[in-house]
Amino acid sequence: MEGSWKIGEEFHIDKDMGFALPNPLEELPHTYAPWTSIARNLPVLIENGQLRAEVEKLSQLSIDELHGHKLQRLAHLVLGYITMAYVWNRGDEDVRKVLPRNIAVPYCELSKKLGLPPILVYADCVLANWKKKDPNGPLTYENMEILFSFPGGDCGKGFFLVSLLVENAAASAIKEIPIIFNAMQHQDQDALKKALSEVTSCLCEAREVFNQIRRRVDPKQFFNVLRIYLSGWKGNARLPDGLLYEGVWDTPKQYAGGSAGQSSIFQCFDVLLGIQHSTGEKFAASFLQEMRQYMPPAHRDFLQSLEKQPSLREFVLSEGDPDLKAVYNDCVKAMVSLRKYHLTIVNIYIVKPAEEKRMQNQTSADLSEQENKGTGGTEVLSFLKTVICTTEKCLSKED
Repeated sequence: MEGSWKIGEEFHIDKDMGFALPNPLEELPHTYAPWTSIARNLPVLIENGQLRAEVEKLSQLSIDELHGHKLQRLAHLVLGYITMAYVWNRGDEDVRKVLPRNIAVPYCELSKKLGLPPILVYADCVLANWKKKDPNGPLTYENMEILFSFPGGDCGKGFFLVSLLVENAAASAIKEIPIIFNAMQHQDQDALKKALSEVTSCLCEAREVFNQIRRRVDPKQFFNVLRIYLSGWKGNARLPDGLLYEGVWDTPKQYAGGSAGQSSIFQCFDVLLGIQHSTGEKFAASFLQEMRQYMPPAHRDFLQSLEKQPSLREFVLSEGDPDLKAVYNDCVKAMVSLRKYHLTIVNIYIVKPAEEKRMQNQTSADLSEQENKGTGGTEVLSFLKTVICTTEKCLSKED
């Protein structure tokens, strides 16, 4: 490895916030006030049955006044909220299969510019959908608010902010990655053990923060309300062909809804630790690979850059040092713990409510199967179990 590997500015990784967008903008230029007005009032407009009519009345706006990355990310968030609300509306069977050109055209142009798909992604609703109440105060749940809300009361605030805080806790470990590679290059085992211990500590902190979801998000509100607005149009029985973006493409397009699979942070530590999901069930590996297309391009580039570095796992195994193996294993165990807790949360927030709904309604097989899917469109239980199994396989066993 030539020289010292660094995390360059081109990767858009903030020293404090990691992959999250630091201090997102809150206001679009006045030209886009009609977009902002709808996005800020979604719950009321949906409840009053006015949402779709308001969207259809909008003029088709040019994106030419959206200068700079942060402003474009804000606009992508706004148009993502409007699109999800327009398609799903009240979350019943009345689903729209066509997104009108007045929203579809600017949304797709902006998405192309950002290198993101034209659907609400994790990078929108979690990474760019927050502000501090007191700008000088701490990054805590009590001092934070989301910029835009779906129906479901504080459910969205809880879900998005806890996800961001989990992301932020794990993000503190990113700065250890160059230290790890440089320690490998110089055969500095003490520096390597120290850096790996720090990564473990950050992942354990992320697991602790994840606990907050239980008291911040009501399972019934999540399952019956918020989850619907996060659902995409890929592998979805309610939109089997996808969504037609009027004025952009002649045929419907399929995109997955926002999900934790779109988080760069955990894929980043998979790559670092040499966790090869391709050794497990093929669908899990291909889903995680596909989810990279839903990340900002700079973050995709970072993951690819990581993949080109020497293998940490092979280095640990080749050194034959029991203490180094133990420290490495602690990192892997912390990832396993996070993923097992994620599985617990999925059981509470998706599987159990889906079973209750099935018992109450005797829903059709197709829709019943849909209820058990995550927002990204996966068979979420089997996916997570596969990912946990693959992560556990990475534990370094003693000879």
